[in-house]
Amino acid sequence: MRCKLNTAIQTACFVLAVALSFVGICEAQPYGPLTRQNVKPHFDDDGQSMWYSVNVTGGQEFYKVDLQTGEKSPLFDREKLQVALADATEQSIEPADLLRLRRVEVLENGAIAFDSHGARWSFTVAGELVQFDVPPAELASLFTRSKRSRQGGEAIRLRIVNQTALPIQCYWLATDASQRKYQTVVPGNEITQPTYSGHVWSLRDDRDRELLRFAGDDQMGEVTIDQACLDSYRDFLQTTRVQRKSKNPQADAARRVELRQGNAWFLPKTGDKIALTEDADDRISYRNLKLSPSGRYAAALRDQRPAEERVIRIVESRPRHQTQPLLHELQYTKPGDEITQTRIVVFDLESSKEIDVPHDLMDNPWRIDRLQWLADRDQLTCRFNQRGHQVLRLLRIDPAEASVVPIAEESSGTFIHYGRHIMRWIAGESQLLWSSQRDGFRHLYRYDIATGELINQVTSGSWVVREVIEVDEASETIWFSASGIIPGQDPYYLHLCRVQFDGSELTVLTQGDGTHRWEFSEDRRWLIDRFSRVDLPTVTQLRRASDGELVCELERADWQAMRDSGWTVPERFVAKGRDGETDIYGIIIRPADFDPAKKYPILENIYAGPHDSFCPKAFNALARDHEMADLGFIVVRIDGMGTANRGKKFHDVCWKNLADAGFPDRKLWIRAAAKKHPEMDIERVGIYGGSAGGQSAMRALIDHHDLYDVAVADCGCHDNRMDKIWWNEQWMGWPVDGSYAESSNVDHAHRMQGKLMLIVGEIDKNVDPASTMQVADALIKADKDFELLVMPSVGHGAAETPYANRRRAKFLVRHLQGRELE
Repeated sequence: MRCKLNTAIQTACFVLAVALSFVGICEAQPYGPLTRQNVKPHFDDDGQSMWYSVNVTGGQEFYKVDLQTGEKSPLFDREKLQVALADATEQSIEPADLLRLRRVEVLENGAIAFDSHGARWSFTVAGELVQFDVPPAELASLFTRSKRSRQGGEAIRLRIVNQTALPIQCYWLATDASQRKYQTVVPGNEITQPTYSGHVWSLRDDRDRELLRFAGDDQMGEVTIDQACLDSYRDFLQTTRVQRKSKNPQADAARRVELRQGNAWFLPKTGDKIALTEDADDRISYRNLKLSPSGRYAAALRDQRPAEERVIRIVESRPRHQTQPLLHELQYTKPGDEITQTRIVVFDLESSKEIDVPHDLMDNPWRIDRLQWLADRDQLTCRFNQRGHQVLRLLRIDPAEASVVPIAEESSGTFIHYGRHIMRWIAGESQLLWSSQRDGFRHLYRYDIATGELINQVTSGSWVVREVIEVDEASETIWFSASGIIPGQDPYYLHLCRVQFDGSELTVLTQGDGTHRWEFSEDRRWLIDRFSRVDLPTVTQLRRASDGELVCELERADWQAMRDSGWTVPERFVAKGRDGETDIYGIIIRPADFDPAKKYPILENIYAGPHDSFCPKAFNALARDHEMADLGFIVVRIDGMGTANRGKKFHDVCWKNLADAGFPDRKLWIRAAAKKHPEMDIERVGIYGGSAGGQSAMRALIDHHDLYDVAVADCGCHDNRMDKIWWNEQWMGWPVDGSYAESSNVDHAHRMQGKLMLIVGEIDKNVDPASTMQVADALIKADKDFELLVMPSVGHGAAETPYANRRRAKFLVRHLQGRELE
């Protein structure tokens, strides 16, 4: 096979990871490198030691750690290896060459194996260097069927060499499975593409046929594409296709059920197949057909779509591949529309008849999911979310009794944050972990499946369970992430915790003052804990997984080169919110040439979607924010009330009130910051944002022009009745009522005061672009001056394209600084 993987030196450079996937992957920034941040641990099988690599200027360094004492030392004798490698290669070897060793591993005999100078070497404990033959690393190991990139990988620069006779087009598959075309590599040429480890690339010919797909790896520097490589990828597809054809678990059963042309069918071991349903058509279909453990019953979900479904039509005026305009049609359900009606159907296979299951506890569903039979009995469970997101139930269905009873149930006078709900079977499916905010914070509760009784509340306190990470049934231990659990720290910081099923032995396993990421050793005895803040680059620690005891600090990232190149450290700032009690958290970013004797206009980068919190917590270059600041602004980012990851009361502020966007808290925060920092000019305040942030940016000039003077609103959902159903009904409720009009920028455009710029992508398929045109129409009818930039053939997030970003910057500089941007 000729798909050789030639690993180049990993360049430690900072990149701009733009928050919205449409912007792209990464662009090199003019900042110095951040070193000693990327720690890659390797735990030895004996459980006594580990070793790791860490990025430094020019490559990597390698260290070993005694797990018992925490003592850290170089993985090998660098001076001896330098001499031995010089003798073996008959070349001059510099200390910097040892930073470029590739595919380093520790062998069972303690020797260090690595690639260098075109060969594979082994450096023994006794100091002997041996060259040996091994197959080269191959691109085939990175082939993938995945249709989306994985987040959180390290920044790399990938060299793609085209040794085929065809031009190769490079497409990045984003984390949301959308695709973006990047460079084209002509035959016999090569390109360098910044990317991340775990990001998926699809390489295609000039007819858009996929040639191969692979995931980036931090050990990858160069990918050479030739015919042998393409043949290898076809072999990979064939092999994995065979492996993916798993055996039907019903194949040897006396009875089988299956879906055919949308209907459910019963296939006895002998005799003719029997149609359990016959009504499937273009509106009605069945899915999730499942056989009960005994084979007596079967269950499925029946979907009935509305007679008419909303379709939005978008005209692309200048398509890439044709002269004439192109019409895009998109099924796009909006708040208040009729939706697909789903119900559970259960069949008795003895009679091949449907059982009349009561549906009063499943009336008006938004979604029914998690349909499954209990492993040890013919009882069925499902999760029911009622439209309006105010009722959530886990139900148990007994076909023999034709009964439906709730196991766990939640209700709310506002909303249940369905997207963050946790449900997990434990104790061999005899018990359930269920999250609830019934005491004001998201916590875990344990239920008995058989009786539906609450066994105990597993976690409690004025903090938030964010995610269940792992469950060990044998020891009855739950590992989970939480925020706000350490008093005195920023309540958004993530920490790793563990607790027993009965709620005892709650232990916070991470302690550092920052937000944490972690990984366990394979035997779960050790924990690599990485924490950082916007003003603290990553600190990497080794901890005992049992109790979080610190073994040693492995590395502390070095940001000196970043700072020397002009990058300014964000300031964390806290002020009281509208109630005079709740702390509101945000950050302040100053320009590279900051002069404390000057006054700078304040510019808020806003996104206030209630589904999450958005003010950065982990260390990041925040390159776009610094880019804006370097134009002569002090940039701020804030999480006001109405966003997630605090308590229920904090979150509920958004209910039927997306116009609020936390502005009463944001204004107090900005004024408090300006009072402390006189360089912040409270008389010149601007704001910009995209999507929900675009809605908020314009709203600032409608309701809060006592503070905000200038706004740029990109791809805004200016009227929540115009936007997608799932996001808007979650926060604004159902049925659609007067609260939608109250939050509409269209209905209140006549009250806008200040300088406003609207930006929209012509073919935005996330937020209906008609929303921006409707608010523009309302402004015109109200005789309001504003600027409108429509980006042809551009989708959601048009302001992040180079042209629109430049126009946005010029607008903000002109109206907040009184000058024209060059």
